[in-house]
Amino acid sequence: MLRIAPKFAFTTYREIAHIHTLNQSAGALEATLALLKPDILANPAFVDSIINDIQNSGMKIALRKQVFWTQGQAEQFYAEHRRRFFFDRLVKYMTSGPVEAIALSGPNVISWWRQKMGATRPAQMRMTNPTCLRARYGLTDTRNSFHGSDSVESAKRELVFVFGQPAYKQIIL
Repeated sequence: MLRIAPKFAFTTYREIAHIHTLNQSAGALEATLALLKPDILANPAFVDSIINDIQNSGMKIALRKQVFWTQGQAEQFYAEHRRRFFFDRLVKYMTSGPVEAIALSGPNVISWWRQKMGATRPAQMRMTNPTCLRARYGLTDTRNSFHGSDSVESAKRELVFVFGQPAYKQIIL
């Protein structure tokens, strides 16, 4: 079983290369960015439960770190939503506390993480998909507790934004 990096620490590049080798035989290896948003980090038991769910799924945590975004960083990360009515609320939410950034790798991990999270609306998910993460932990449409890249291109851009280009290159070896 893969040893998870301690909180606030990076997994070594050697461990990332090992993760890649383990997953090559399982299908198309992908990487994605998973964010646990500030409301989740307010309860350490929630974080532990979510990390355990990821570990038990067979997907791998390649990198993990806690970040405190400035308004400018949050605006840059969510720039595609700049003209949307919820943009200011989203930026305020993302800067209200720490965010846990997790680089996940595994076969079809982008679609796996998006399914695990569920759709954006937690109240709707409680009725239609009660076991998904947003149904279990989400508060509102804006405070929905999680983020996941929606494509390979988005995953690359977001992983580089959070972890930097050298780390991204090691994840996707």
